[in-house]
Amino acid sequence: MAGRPKEDTAEDAMRIAASLLAVALLGACTEAAEKKPEDVRTVRALKVGAADGARRIEYAGEVRPRHETRLAFRVAGKITERLVEVGSTEKAGQAVARLDAADLGLAEKSAAAQLASVQAERDLAEADYRRYADLRAKNFISQAEYDRRRNAFATAESRLEATRAQHRQAANQAGYALLVTDTSGVITAIEAEAGQVVAAGQTVARLARPGEKEVAFAVPESQRELFEKPAEIEVSLNARAGKTWKAKLRELSPVADPATRTYAARATLLGAGDDVELGMSARATLALEAGAKRIKVPLSALYSRGDTPQVFVVGADSTVQPRNIRTGGIQGERIVVESGLNPGDVIVAAGAQLLRPGQKVRILEAK
Repeated sequence: MAGRPKEDTAEDAMRIAASLLAVALLGACTEAAEKKPEDVRTVRALKVGAADGARRIEYAGEVRPRHETRLAFRVAGKITERLVEVGSTEKAGQAVARLDAADLGLAEKSAAAQLASVQAERDLAEADYRRYADLRAKNFISQAEYDRRRNAFATAESRLEATRAQHRQAANQAGYALLVTDTSGVITAIEAEAGQVVAAGQTVARLARPGEKEVAFAVPESQRELFEKPAEIEVSLNARAGKTWKAKLRELSPVADPATRTYAARATLLGAGDDVELGMSARATLALEAGAKRIKVPLSALYSRGDTPQVFVVGADSTVQPRNIRTGGIQGERIVVESGLNPGDVIVAAGAQLLRPGQKVRILEAK
């Protein structure tokens, strides 16, 4: 080594320096690559708050009569005349509509003729019975012959009673051609017109009886349990602005409507006078008692890894961390949180499934 020229020693030193510089530059590039900017996802967030337990829920409804009768013929036929109009006030026994009674009249005449024939047969059987009774008393005929005549008379009597009943039925059927009201009231609807052929029992008109008035409204499935306990209902009418009435729930259907999936409810109006007219649009407001404050979050804020529901909580450093919660049911489009969150916490309102623990986020909008 001592004998090497100075030029070779200088060249080796330059070569080593170049190698060290290359290693340093490579390390700097690798470190720069490792320190690339972290992915920051934009999210929509909301600040959790506890809602007061007291609230008011409003339902759209309509003023209806407490008692409403569907008037219908007891027999089928063709309507020849309608004698009432919508809104007309009717008294008990007043005619509403009339059927073509030609066939019913013929049936009554046929029953009357049949009755006369059976009556004649019965009279003949009675005469024979009395005559044979005298002969039997004188012992001119046998007991068997007398019993035969007595049985023939009893049979004729029974046939006469049956025929009389058939005649009365035919007469009633003829009378059913005229539809009359059973009680006084107001005609609220007409469902059949003159010239129309109706079946027995098909509604021709509706009669609202005077007296109590109610508000009919529909209750969603998610709110049916609110009516299981007596609650105060306040009714307001669109046509009577500024005035309210108290109402008492009278009826809540146990079966949901197959089309709307709502439960029909009726509340009796207390103190309703003549200013409350049938058919008016109404709003039934249910006032719920105040209870413990409850935290509610949107359904979109929930996500789960396993069986435990979680939400992502946004920290002060704008990173998200999952937090286990315990839910207490769904109300509308929100879910009640019984534990796991505190008022003031900021959570991700949507898109939680796309985040990972510790990821930085940028809040698009906080509510």
